[in-house]
Amino acid sequence: MKRSHKVAAGVAAALSLGLAAAVFAHPGPIRPGMMQHGMQGGPMAGRAHSADPAFGADMQLVHQMLVSHDKIKRTVANLPDGIRTVTESEDPEVAKAIKAHVASMQARLGEGRIFNLFSPTLPVLFRNKDKIKTVVAATEKGSAVTQTSDDPVVVAALQAHAAEVSELARDGMAAMMRAARANMVGSAHR
Repeated sequence: MKRSHKVAAGVAAALSLGLAAAVFAHPGPIRPGMMQHGMQGGPMAGRAHSADPAFGADMQLVHQMLVSHDKIKRTVANLPDGIRTVTESEDPEVAKAIKAHVASMQARLGEGRIFNLFSPTLPVLFRNKDKIKTVVAATEKGSAVTQTSDDPVVVAALQAHAAEVSELARDGMAAMMRAARANMVGSAHR
């Protein structure tokens, strides 16, 4: 690898690690305007969340689940027309965070208020929100979600997004940093 490519890769990695560290190590609440990359599909596109008063609360839930990812059990069944996921935790606080996050994301999808942290699938889902049928059932330890669509592109996006979320539940912050790096590298090549 050429030295200039190594330097560019190192800078991209440092930026993504620094971004993730700044957001997730921040001692207070995450406020609108604190995260300007990776939101809604590209660099600086995050400005749209500055008018979103729920952004900080949603970021806190994501942070709590990423930090406690080893306490989360998640199963995904790909259906011919979508997905069925069950996300739960034996830890009552984590279970509460799961339920709150699922409820918030369901409301955001219904209202078209995207909350995107480095996901290539969420923009597709939000653009096609009227093609998605969502059924959420609270469980004792979390939430069960079934999402279906008649559109094969949407079905593929639902299944890909479920895999993204499963990776976050499995690997926590490491998965978030990988997604941030991939987004930043992808943005540099656009």
